Amino acid sequence: MRPVHYIAIAAAIAITAFLYWGGNTTPPAKTQGTANQQPQQMAGGAPGPNTVKPASFDSLLTASRGQLPKTAADTVKTIENELKAIRDSSQMASVFIRLAHVWEVNKQAPVAAYFGAQAAKLEKSEKKLNFAGQFFLDLMHEGTSPEMQQWEAQQAIDCFNRALVIDPAYDSAKIGLATCYIEGTGETMQGVQLLLGITRDNPGNIPAGMLLGRLAIRSGQYDKAQKRFEGLLELYPDNTEAMYYLAEVYKDKGEKDKAIALFEQCKKLVNKPEFSQEVDKYINTFK
Repeated sequence: MRPVHYIAIAAAIAITAFLYWGGNTTPPAKTQGTANQQPQQMAGGAPGPNTVKPASFDSLLTASRGQLPKTAADTVKTIENELKAIRDSSQMASVFIRLAHVWEVNKQAPVAAYFGAQAAKLEKSEKKLNFAGQFFLDLMHEGTSPEMQQWEAQQAIDCFNRALVIDPAYDSAKIGLATCYIEGTGETMQGVQLLLGITRDNPGNIPAGMLLGRLAIRSGQYDKAQKRFEGLLELYPDNTEAMYYLAEVYKDKGEKDKAIALFEQCKKLVNKPEFSQEVDKYINTFK
C-alpha cells in the first residue's frame, strides 16, 4: 500500500447502507480515482473512447439469480410479480427499493444498484440519482471485468445526466460524470472540459481540482499539476491529499528537498504511525 492510500481511506465514507433503505441522501464522499485507480485514457495522450462492449443486464440478472439462496429467490419472484401487477408507475419506486434491498443483502451489488437506480429515476430526485450514479461509479472502480466496467460506467452516466437535467449546477453530479468519462468510457477530454468548467466557476472545488491535478501528473504536465495543487493549498493549507500530490510533483521534477519537506509536513498532519512508516519507506526510495 502506498502512503497516499491512507489519506484516501481516511477521507472515504464507506457505503454501509444503500440510499433507499438507509434513508441517506448524501452520496459517499470517496476520493475519486485514488492512486491505484489509473484512468483508462490519460489527458494529453488519449487514443479515443473505450470500444469494449458493455455487459448485458439480462445476462447479469440471470447469472445473479443463480447466486441467490432459495428463500431470497422466492422473495425476488414475489416482488417481481408485484411490479407486474402495478399499473401506476408512481407506485413502483417503493417496490424497486424493496427489490434492490433483497439483492444487496445477498451481495449482488450490481443488480441492487440497477433496481435502486430505477427507483431514483421514478422519484426524480437529483440527490438520489447522484447517489445511484456514485454507487455505479464505485462498482466500476472495483473492476470485475472490462465488460462490467463499461456497463457500470454507462449506468452511472445515465444517472448523473438525469440529475443534471433536474439541477444543471449540481457539481457533485458533474464530477461523477467527468470521472465516468475519464476512467470508464475513455472520453477523457469530455470529462476534462466538465472539470474545467467547475473550477472556472469555483476554483476552490477540491474534488475537481484534485482530479485535474492527478491527470496532469499522469500525462507528465508537472507544471500544470504544481499550479493546481499549490492553488488548492493556498485555499486549504491542511489538505493532506493536495499536499501529498504536490510532493509527488516536486519529486518527479527532481526537487527532492521540497518533496521531502512536504511529505514530512503531511506526516504531521495525518498523525498516524502506519502512515508515517510508509512515508519514510517511500522517501528512502528516492533520497
